[in-house]
Amino acid sequence: MNVKAVLKSQYHAALAMLRDAIDRCPDDEWLSREHKNAFWQVAYHALFYTHLYLQPDEAAFRKWTQHRGDDDGTTADPYTKAQVLEYWSVVDAMVDGAVDALDLENSDSGFWWYKMSKLEHQLVNLRHVQHHGAQLADRVRSAADVGIKWVSSGVPGLGSGKV
Repeated sequence: MNVKAVLKSQYHAALAMLRDAIDRCPDDEWLSREHKNAFWQVAYHALFYTHLYLQPDEAAFRKWTQHRGDDDGTTADPYTKAQVLEYWSVVDAMVDGAVDALDLENSDSGFWWYKMSKLEHQLVNLRHVQHHGAQLADRVRSAADVGIKWVSSGVPGLGSGKV
């Protein structure tokens, strides 16, 4: 079994579901403060950390060119849906090369605040994207009664998969 191929597939699948939630978010929900964090903040946060943790370590990370602020970008002025979808495209497009470059045998995650192996850290990163994707899917269902389709396997480079 090729673990890197599996990771890439699951990153693309999780990101495809996140994209579907972003695409289907009603306009009035995008900036709503009904929840602690607005929809855009959760979506951007999920993408930012996916991007960060696909790097070998913190020093290798380069923020997206449109990133605002010194933190994870969620305290700056709101990003538009189009901007978040653009960032989604950047993150999805980098998955294959980033995973190929990772040393999954490394006992160090590359991030001092995560005391685990690089492989386990990638599983944590996938869980993180799925966690926030599910939050946003639930918001879309509540706000617009629209479901987000399950994607079981991603097609590398396309961000889509079988439902």
